[in-house]
Amino acid sequence: MITLALSKGRIFDETLPLLKAAGIEVLEDPEKSRKLILATSQPDVRVVIVRASDVPTYVQYGGADLGVTGLDTLIEHSADWGRGAGLYQPLDLQIAKCRVSVAVRADFDYASAVKQGSRLTVATKYVNIAREFFAAKGVHVDLIKLYGSMELAPLTGLADAIVDLVSTGGTLKANHLIEVERIMDISSRLVVNQAALKLKQEAIRRVIDAFAGAIGKN
Repeated sequence: MITLALSKGRIFDETLPLLKAAGIEVLEDPEKSRKLILATSQPDVRVVIVRASDVPTYVQYGGADLGVTGLDTLIEHSADWGRGAGLYQPLDLQIAKCRVSVAVRADFDYASAVKQGSRLTVATKYVNIAREFFAAKGVHVDLIKLYGSMELAPLTGLADAIVDLVSTGGTLKANHLIEVERIMDISSRLVVNQAALKLKQEAIRRVIDAFAGAIGKN
């Protein structure tokens, strides 16, 4: 049995065409089913639905053989568990593209604050990415870890800035925030458990090759 870990939402939706190219169709919609383990058209392949931030952990510890996760999640996971963390990363799937950016209230003069060497309070889910980015710029920051509704932090005075994923920028605009620095571009990666790759090499290689052939065609 090959187990693939996916998270609900955009990554799941954009992985489906790649799975189809590999001859694998998920038989249930996770948005309509309460099941967390979904069968596929291949009796020896199943999909487990986990929280996005847990995908690398499931793959690392063998709860899944493969997974699809954002580069942002991988960077945070590697920083917490050690670089590589037992994960083989064969493919950038070129899906679920977005960016990690710094955003502030529209009336906050971010450029002046940085230039003057002010100590900034930054709210983010991505503390390791934020820490490295500001350290490289020589900007002193106090980091506050949040797990959601990041846009509220500057609006309530909790933070001067946020570091968050940005896709269209619509959510920032709706909350009167502006993007002031782009930290990095993000896309989703295929990750593989290294032990599973040895034990189930033929089956996993078949999936990797099918994904590789489908990239850019969807």
